[in-house]
Amino acid sequence: MKHIGLATVALAALVAGCASDGGGRPATASTKADTGKGPGAGKAFSHDPFPSTYKRYPGTPTLVTHVTIFDGEGGKIDDGSVLFADGKIVALGQTVAAPAGATVIDGTGKTLTPGIIDIHSHLGDYPTPSVPALSDGNEATGPVTADVWAEHSVWPQDPGFSRALTNGGVTTLQILPGSANLMGGRSVVLKNVYARTEQGMKFPGAPYGLKMACGENPKRVYGSKGREPSTRMGNVAVDRQTWAKAVEYKRKWDKYEKDGGEAPARDIGMDTLAGVLSGEILVQNHCYRADEMAIVMDMAKEFGYHVSAFHHAVEAYKIADLLKQNDNTCAAVWADWWGFKMESYDAIGENLALLQKNGACAMIHSDDENGIQRLNQEVAKALASGRRAGIQISDAVAWQWLTINPAKALHIDDKTGSLKPGKMADVVLWNGNPFSVYTRPEKVWIDGALLYDANDPKRRPVSDFELGQPGSGDVK
Repeated sequence: MKHIGLATVALAALVAGCASDGGGRPATASTKADTGKGPGAGKAFSHDPFPSTYKRYPGTPTLVTHVTIFDGEGGKIDDGSVLFADGKIVALGQTVAAPAGATVIDGTGKTLTPGIIDIHSHLGDYPTPSVPALSDGNEATGPVTADVWAEHSVWPQDPGFSRALTNGGVTTLQILPGSANLMGGRSVVLKNVYARTEQGMKFPGAPYGLKMACGENPKRVYGSKGREPSTRMGNVAVDRQTWAKAVEYKRKWDKYEKDGGEAPARDIGMDTLAGVLSGEILVQNHCYRADEMAIVMDMAKEFGYHVSAFHHAVEAYKIADLLKQNDNTCAAVWADWWGFKMESYDAIGENLALLQKNGACAMIHSDDENGIQRLNQEVAKALASGRRAGIQISDAVAWQWLTINPAKALHIDDKTGSLKPGKMADVVLWNGNPFSVYTRPEKVWIDGALLYDANDPKRRPVSDFELGQPGSGDVK
């Protein structure tokens, strides 16, 4: 008989969440406008047809004492305490009183941090087992596929989610379409909990992203098919032509929403691009070379959008000043991946440290189902590279690369990313120094619910796919 997994425990709560539609029916493109007036800005059709049904797991008031605290925003408290209850951070400091009935944990010799946020993941879209039947992350059928949404490929049973949580302390992650295309589609931000549906994992209120890519991938994929783009200039040409169409598409819908009349024809891909132009959807841009990132930022100015973050960005250190000047465009990078193709050749281990030194917004990311399990160690490598180069950055400041900076690039920093009162209690207790290869998560809470305890074999998330299966990952 199968044991009950975390996904099953939350069944009743999820059913209750799914039962409510949150109000009246959303407007559609066929909504009749009032005489002489349109439906109003942003009201011509539903902008959220697949809403989050996420419900936090139940937790208990918890106080962790005598622990080293990295608050996620560069602060450090030695021998401190953190209290969280009702899913939120309540207080932190040298001494915090425990309310009646609270669980008290002695954190002596351990470190407490905000949960790690991975801004670049393909879990669920490229899940384990890595077989063609589950490979759903790249709609490589045209250079512009802004109409696809990564969430429609997410398999919520992917065992990789639990590995990221238990081995890596990852509590939030952005799932992106692949980078075969110039415009690969929408991304989605997830809380790292098991649920019956992707919508049950969906981070409430997190903006969508548009995955874009420049450089080798699009020109290789479509050049090999004998079509544009086959060069970097072709990449930019197709991008600009597409943005020009998106500007016109948005103009028509803006006019309809203001003045009424006959609604323009819907185009699902253009809906996404118009959302970028209106600031509702964030651009997450795969790009390696400094010169290409500079071109993309100028293209963004031409059409009136902003790049939230360049991903991979192995040459970001060359243009830290330009990134900062362009409304603080962020760079999500690796610690030391390099040389696997020409555009990654000029990578250096000091990339993150140099970005930090020059005041740019920088962070670590995985792009890998294994790397996501040790992002703390990736930051340790980047930190060591910087220090060897004479760039002194404290451990507490470096933790920003794992939490608050990706939260800022995802526009969820008001909700998570640091241990501040009122924010989500996404918390990791590490069994030592989190920058040591010998350290791993001891406990992980999401919204104040203890979802993993290394000392309790029953407190480990297991996907429905793994239930009853012997072998690796069988922790029942």
